[in-house]
Amino acid sequence: MTKGVPDFREGQVSFDEDGHLERGKTPTVMNPNDKFALRAALQTKVRHGGNVTLLSMGPPGYEGILEEGMRDVYADDLVLVSDREFAAADTWATAITLGTAMEHMGEMPDIVFAGFKTADGETGHTGPQTCWCLDWPIVTHVISLDIDEEEGTLRAKRLVEGDVDEIETVEAPMPCFVVTDPDFEPSYRRAEHRLRLKDLREETKERAENFKDHLTMWDHEELNLDPDYVGLDGSPTIVSSVDPIPKAPAEREATMVTPEDEEGMESVMEELTPFVAGD
Repeated sequence: MTKGVPDFREGQVSFDEDGHLERGKTPTVMNPNDKFALRAALQTKVRHGGNVTLLSMGPPGYEGILEEGMRDVYADDLVLVSDREFAAADTWATAITLGTAMEHMGEMPDIVFAGFKTADGETGHTGPQTCWCLDWPIVTHVISLDIDEEEGTLRAKRLVEGDVDEIETVEAPMPCFVVTDPDFEPSYRRAEHRLRLKDLREETKERAENFKDHLTMWDHEELNLDPDYVGLDGSPTIVSSVDPIPKAPAEREATMVTPEDEEGMESVMEELTPFVAGD
């Protein structure tokens, strides 16, 4: 699962009069934490096979978010649930929609991977709430994992809540839900896995050039979802107000120096030399 988040580098985040983010009018990128989840899915495919489907809910423009995930990390297929009825959903309404979309895929996945939290809301709720909808076991803050195919279980190392220095190893039966931590590091120790990874990355970059051929889109009617239970109408969360993030004041001054300015270049070298020497 992935989500698009405002590209704060653009400095153009748009809200409507009720304080809801207007995603269609805001430059958007793939949520950075979701890339760790996608890397975990890719590691699982490399080691054990299977198919990686990247799922998101959002406006039609989110096609670009899914293409970004396919191109920069990996995906076999892309699914976007998009409908005006889904607009302004909180995490609960989003979870209902995503869980329904997974069930609509036909064959349920063995593992659902989700990022730790998003760069905009930062609640960390959507993954666990979607898992609750599916009634699956969940493992959070995962930093490494492997699969026992014969036993049908997942073994993972996770950070213990409140103490990033303490790590525990847990097991969960599949199907299950995995929320990766930003400290997740994929591991490819065997040569065959590294070669497989190289081949898959090349394949997905070619696939991303025609990503729409691998994209499926569903609306609320195709998912048989009641509009009263999704989007704004299905969201118990009420936004009382939104305070724009103030732009930080610029405190640094810049002096332009050209290579032709010998005196200026000498001054720059004198200032930088102590840092190069490690002082």
